[in-house]
Amino acid sequence: MTKGRPMPIMLRFFLPVFLGNMFQQVYNLVDTIIVGHFVGQGAFAAVGSTGTIMFLILGFANGLATGFTVLTSQRFGAKDDAGVKASVANGILLTIVVAIFTTVVGTLSMKTLLHLMNTPADIYQDAYTYIITIVYGVTCCAFYNLFSSLLRAVGNSKVPLYFLIFSAFLNIAMDLILIAGLHMGVFGAALATVFSQGVSAVLCAFYIFTKVDVLRPSRADWHFHRNATAQQVRVGLPMALQFAITASGTMIMQSAINKFGTVAITGFTAAGKVSNILTQAFPSLGQTMATYCGQNFGKLDTKRIKSGVKVAVVLGLVFSIVGAALAALLLKPAIPVFLGSDVDVEALLPWARKYMILSATFYFPLAVLFICRDAMQGCGYGFLPLMGGVLELVARVVMAVLSIHFGSYILGVAGDPAAWVVTGVYGVFAYIYVMHDVEKRYHLGD
Repeated sequence: MTKGRPMPIMLRFFLPVFLGNMFQQVYNLVDTIIVGHFVGQGAFAAVGSTGTIMFLILGFANGLATGFTVLTSQRFGAKDDAGVKASVANGILLTIVVAIFTTVVGTLSMKTLLHLMNTPADIYQDAYTYIITIVYGVTCCAFYNLFSSLLRAVGNSKVPLYFLIFSAFLNIAMDLILIAGLHMGVFGAALATVFSQGVSAVLCAFYIFTKVDVLRPSRADWHFHRNATAQQVRVGLPMALQFAITASGTMIMQSAINKFGTVAITGFTAAGKVSNILTQAFPSLGQTMATYCGQNFGKLDTKRIKSGVKVAVVLGLVFSIVGAALAALLLKPAIPVFLGSDVDVEALLPWARKYMILSATFYFPLAVLFICRDAMQGCGYGFLPLMGGVLELVARVVMAVLSIHFGSYILGVAGDPAAWVVTGVYGVFAYIYVMHDVEKRYHLGD
């Protein structure tokens, strides 16, 4: 990604990443759709109510694992093959530690988190069963993200997509067997997700160690490298904390919404599922920028980094307009897809529509947020994106407090767009600072 016109190069990388992220959404979507159809509306709400906790637990582990690969991208851009191999081995060892830590902490804290989120009593047990099973399988998710990010770090975004598509169909088959066939309920849904992610991880690992020589460590590389550990933790830990802080704000927002009851949770969850699909272009742009900026930072080519960011912003604007238009068209017909044709759509629609209108209006700041944040992380700057996560937390907390104080659902669901606007504006100024700092530090303007 260090040569040629940025637009076509970025699009070639972006498209497989985007398709991969869309298929990854299939994991959760299929779970909730099949649960909604075969188990019921209460189980659907239970699975939906755990989404923010899942984002917290998995986001922390995945943030670290993905952050570990930034160093790989930079060394690959600098043509340092030995350094690439050492960073791969070090990243795998660090991810083992992270997976164990996250599983233990998640298991010990889960009941407390569900209570703090005001999870309604009628869906509490299903919510706990689903999320604790996901936590037990966090290792599968963390290693899939590590291995797929390693492939993307060297410019290969197609192979992770192929494995993910296979696993998505496997997930669907397992859901039908475990939920519709064996009547295992929400436990079956979670088990299908964990199993499918585990298959993705194994396939990616097999491909890396048999087909990609630059990512295959030698026997001498399999130990903790002090310098690599310091660099990977310096980038990975802020990324993980940024995910955790953002998730904490989303959990507080969810706890405010939970006070409005199961019907409100169901409507909000359905709208959130639609919105998640419509916004997958934005994290995909972010992942593209992380690799693009990482490789070009390895060559200290800030001019090319700036050109790429401008292209990404234009693409983000286009995707925002398309996403907002689709949001207006898809919400009402999507609800029966999630819950079955016998659901009272008119009862759920007001709750779903309020969130969808607010969020779709502010898709562009969300796009800018991902672009600027991942561009900075690709250049090895972790602290400034972390502070962006703090701003997201503050915005969501303020809106949740106002929602509870005034008894307003609108204020509760406004937490997302408020966080996107505040952090998007901050991200632009932080990115400009990073570019100036890089050029000053390496005397690139001389």
